[in-house]
Amino acid sequence: MTTPRLGASTAPAHALLRPAPPERTGIVHLGLGNFHRAHQAVHTARALAHTDGPWGILGVAGNSTSVATAMREQELRYAVLESSPAGSTATVPGVHTGALVAAHEPEAVLDAIAAPDTRIVTITVTERGYTYSPRTRSLDLDSEPVRADLRGDAPPRTTTGRIVRGLQRRMRAGSGPITVLSCDNLGGNGRQTARLVREFTAELPAPEREELQRWTDASVTFPNSMVDRIVPATTDAHRAEVRELLGVRDAVPVPAEPFSMWVLEDDFAAGRPAWERSGVLFADDVEAYELLKLRLLNGTHSLIAYLGALDGCDTIPEAIARPFIAEAADRALRADYLPTLAVPAAVDAEDYIASLFQRWANSALGHRTRQVGSDGSVKLAQRVPDPVLAHLRAGRMPQQLALTVAAYLRCLGGGADAGPHAAAMSDPARESIVDSMRRGASSKSTVDEVLGRGLLGAELAGHADFTARVAELLDLLVRHGPKAAAAAACTG
Repeated sequence: MTTPRLGASTAPAHALLRPAPPERTGIVHLGLGNFHRAHQAVHTARALAHTDGPWGILGVAGNSTSVATAMREQELRYAVLESSPAGSTATVPGVHTGALVAAHEPEAVLDAIAAPDTRIVTITVTERGYTYSPRTRSLDLDSEPVRADLRGDAPPRTTTGRIVRGLQRRMRAGSGPITVLSCDNLGGNGRQTARLVREFTAELPAPEREELQRWTDASVTFPNSMVDRIVPATTDAHRAEVRELLGVRDAVPVPAEPFSMWVLEDDFAAGRPAWERSGVLFADDVEAYELLKLRLLNGTHSLIAYLGALDGCDTIPEAIARPFIAEAADRALRADYLPTLAVPAAVDAEDYIASLFQRWANSALGHRTRQVGSDGSVKLAQRVPDPVLAHLRAGRMPQQLALTVAAYLRCLGGGADAGPHAAAMSDPARESIVDSMRRGASSKSTVDEVLGRGLLGAELAGHADFTARVAELLDLLVRHGPKAAAAAACTG
């Protein structure tokens, strides 16, 4: 007997967060990946279970058709598999009203942003998806896709281009105000998105530039947000577990930890779902929560991934179980990151740190070091430079941050010698890092060249004591391995 495919007619009622899909689209979401489907979609479904409204989500994938196609075949349903060592549960959000692929249906995406019923555009395209320069944090005007989007001779290919052209179409249609809400790990992500939109607009020809600038200033808001949930990549094991729990086939289930957090500025131009009914926190100091998460969770997560990959660990739980990695993580949290931020009044720092170690140790998730370590050239630019500079200006050497940079360079530039998990990490800067390591006469010259190109911002290369420490730790990683380098960082 064939197991039925997941859909509205087959999913067990107890698995549904909503009894029926929304009839109207109020949110267009760019980035139909696992994180959105396990985070914003779940919070929205829970909010609509309490207070109904026109807040269905039209999901838009960038280029890949796999998730959109599967969701269409499954009547826009999929399961969220929450896993912990105590067991797993599966729920079906049931909040999407459609699934598009921007590369194949560009006009439909722009029309959706311009539609009168659309009140919010949300975004999860990862840090890399904003096409900005890590060195300047401004729109990358040297990028050919950005230049093509500015010319307007074809449908837009970049996230910023799609947003601006969609807003332009909305303005011309007279569809009213709208909110653009970034849900990615960018510091001050609302302000950063607004900046990129305005930088793109400023490059347009004068007549359309001035009209769009005035309309955007009057009609579009860009609230800051902080999002937090560990969401690994989907495997066949997750599909099998969903089949066992729900009795249905699901091609695109999403694994996730039980923990989920969302903090928002309440600055919405045309209304919003009652997200507070789903556990969302509305706060004026969102950036304090952003820094807490970007540095303590994400920054330390990167260090764990790089040291773990170099020590032969496939998963984060396997890595954090190594005592030397756990010690490095603890020192990174307490000595390097925590002194550089103001902990929000509602957060107990010790409880937060304890929860991080519990989450990293969740062996049921199988979060892979290669996934966490990928795109470090963009991720670390958000997490490392500012706290490093704060310590250096105070006359302190941030040892674990230097180790993070050294371990990242070893993973990306070490080739087969760095091990299979490091070799599997994807990064737009990998080729240039490999070239620098091949040419470099020493670790010091390699570090100077890589950081001198602005890989982690414009300022770090000017601090010779920091680059020297990174080079020393890189030498130890190459010659003696991650355990020796971590020990040196802990006693440095």
